[in-house]
Amino acid sequence: MKTIDKIPTTKLGRTAELVKTGVKVGGNYLKYYGKKAVNPDLTKEQLNEDNAADIYNGLKNLKGSALKVAQMLSMEKNILPNAYVEKFSLSQFSVPPLSPPLVRKTFKKYHGKYPEDLYDSFATQSVNAASIGQVHKAIKDGKKLAVKIQYPGVANSISSDLAMVKPIAIRMFNLKGKDSEKYFKELEGKLLEETDYILEVKQSKEITGACAKIPNLRFPKYYEALSSERIITMDWMDGLHLSEYATQNNDQEKADKIGQALWDFYMYQMHILKAVHADPHPGNFLVDKDDNLIAIDFGCVKKVPLEFYTPYFELAEKKNIDNPEFFNKKMFQLEILRQDDSPEEKRFFSELFHEMLSLFTTPFNVEEFDFADETFWRKITELSEKYSKDTELRKMNGNRGSKHFLYINRTFFGLYNLLHDLKAKIQVRNYEKYL
Repeated sequence: MKTIDKIPTTKLGRTAELVKTGVKVGGNYLKYYGKKAVNPDLTKEQLNEDNAADIYNGLKNLKGSALKVAQMLSMEKNILPNAYVEKFSLSQFSVPPLSPPLVRKTFKKYHGKYPEDLYDSFATQSVNAASIGQVHKAIKDGKKLAVKIQYPGVANSISSDLAMVKPIAIRMFNLKGKDSEKYFKELEGKLLEETDYILEVKQSKEITGACAKIPNLRFPKYYEALSSERIITMDWMDGLHLSEYATQNNDQEKADKIGQALWDFYMYQMHILKAVHADPHPGNFLVDKDDNLIAIDFGCVKKVPLEFYTPYFELAEKKNIDNPEFFNKKMFQLEILRQDDSPEEKRFFSELFHEMLSLFTTPFNVEEFDFADETFWRKITELSEKYSKDTELRKMNGNRGSKHFLYINRTFFGLYNLLHDLKAKIQVRNYEKYL
């Protein structure tokens, strides 16, 4: 794969890169409308493919929060056209890495020494490059290590990057008014945390220590003496990425075993720790030769305050969803309904969220749930398509829900998709064994 010798780190340099991307996207629209004038039956499929490729190619050179947003959007399989999902999915674990000379220069800048001064051996060619940093193999005292190095300039460019992608997000998710700022502040805060590798090591040790009791679940050990604010050194973990494993595995018993470990891991964090690994994409999980699940990245951890946790999970119970008075009360607590809503808005959003919650909380209201159930996934797709085409929804203010929905919903959608990839059948309350 082609390597990168330089990343734009100034606001001007990064803006220029995005402007170039915008020009290409504009050209794609001109070509599309020109062809459509000749052929009125032309679909947007080719336009979506061209735009997705140009946007991704621009973001992968910038790296950082702009690319991280693409990674997050790649998990929204029922919101974006498939061309965007496929292209943006590359940001999960396959983007052009830094060149070896830039790796050594960056390491020296962050750690004060070159990598060969700290490790017995260090591979300057990365084995995994993502949105915030890339991973290298190293050996010290006979132990195989993984060294994650943050891309230069990422932490300092988060605010300006988000300001550039904000207009796209506002249009895509129908966000209106100053109230939308709370979502961007939540996103900015989490991205800033992801660039603080000292915090990541701390969070990693806390969560892995608490969850070590869960069977079939493994974690790397972290080495603080070999880590810093922009570098993390941990055990090297051998295994296949979860998505790769899922495509190769034909053993239902193994799929259920790994799926159960994944489910128990998330339920224990959510219900006991009230802090959860909020980046559940396939690149953050491996499966080893003994069919154990390995969680390898804790940069994005969402703390769940009780004032959100309580009403959120109260509405995971079917009896509460179907109790109109109780349901209405929780809609206000979760900021889905507002005091200044018109009667029409209250009716519309109550019906919308009742329909959504009745479907999405299905796994919580049974003892055993099969994530291979295509009926469940077909209903999710149909519901998503229904509201994506709803002209009434587009007229209304899309700023609905507490800021905490941003990462908690992302966590559950990601978890559901991973379990669907595995085609796992899980025991819903099994995590309670480990309380």
